[in-house]
Amino acid sequence: MATQDGSEEVVMETEATLKEPQPLCENVGKGNAEVLETVSRTDNAGESSSTQDPTVSNGDDSDEGKEMVDLKIIWNKNKYDLKIPLDGTGAKLKERIHSLTGLPPAMQKVMYKGLLPEDKTLREIKVTNGAKIMVVGSTINDVLAVNTPKEVIQQEVKAEENKKEPLCRQKQHRKVLDKGKPEDIMPSVKGTKERLPTVPLAGMYNKSGGKVRLTFKLEQDQLWIGTKERTEKIPMGSIKHVVTEPIEGHEDYHMMAFQLGPTEASQYWVYWVPIQFVDAIKDTVLGKWQYF
Repeated sequence: MATQDGSEEVVMETEATLKEPQPLCENVGKGNAEVLETVSRTDNAGESSSTQDPTVSNGDDSDEGKEMVDLKIIWNKNKYDLKIPLDGTGAKLKERIHSLTGLPPAMQKVMYKGLLPEDKTLREIKVTNGAKIMVVGSTINDVLAVNTPKEVIQQEVKAEENKKEPLCRQKQHRKVLDKGKPEDIMPSVKGTKERLPTVPLAGMYNKSGGKVRLTFKLEQDQLWIGTKERTEKIPMGSIKHVVTEPIEGHEDYHMMAFQLGPTEASQYWVYWVPIQFVDAIKDTVLGKWQYF
């Protein structure tokens, strides 16, 4: 209705803005359809993810098709089963031991018939199925807690060595060396480095001139020093340093001392050690893992 104050225009505008309401059931049906479609997509995605076979990668993905060997890893009184390619190197084995134990490769001393070489394959060092691999070493936290001053002692010993005349010329050693080379000493092989033999190193002299043999008990991390009278069982971790020097005139044999304490008086001397075993003895007793 037209009025002078324009009320007719207001009514028309209001009517124009009103829309015919849609049936409620139609809206509900449409909304439910959208919801059902969304739920269906979610369920299908969930079903797809749940029906897939879970794959947990433990670093073995690249091992498929390779010849494998089963090993028993023994560390800190714990035993671990490990399957690894037979053509994997000692360095690769250390990485796998790290994943099992949390012990960093640089802190590991891995033993299998002597110190395990990192650059050779398990096949080359003749590792067999079911072989026991001994691992010695402490985590960085353990080492820091013990705070063993091995490195400091070694530096002091080396500094003292540089100040002195050759060991083989010193009076205390000459009385043993002058007895000559023992008849039953193991043959030396110049120009080679060999792993520790599976039998004790025998036929050598100690400081008193008596016969001595060295047995490396890797599974117990001990060095056994045997004489006619007794056998000393020494934890390798207690040996602070190893002193070696070629015997003058017989450079294919060394004289060797195990530093059992802070002073020279605590050195245990062994004479006529075959040169091919010198590095293996030092690596086994001290372990490369200690340098970090």
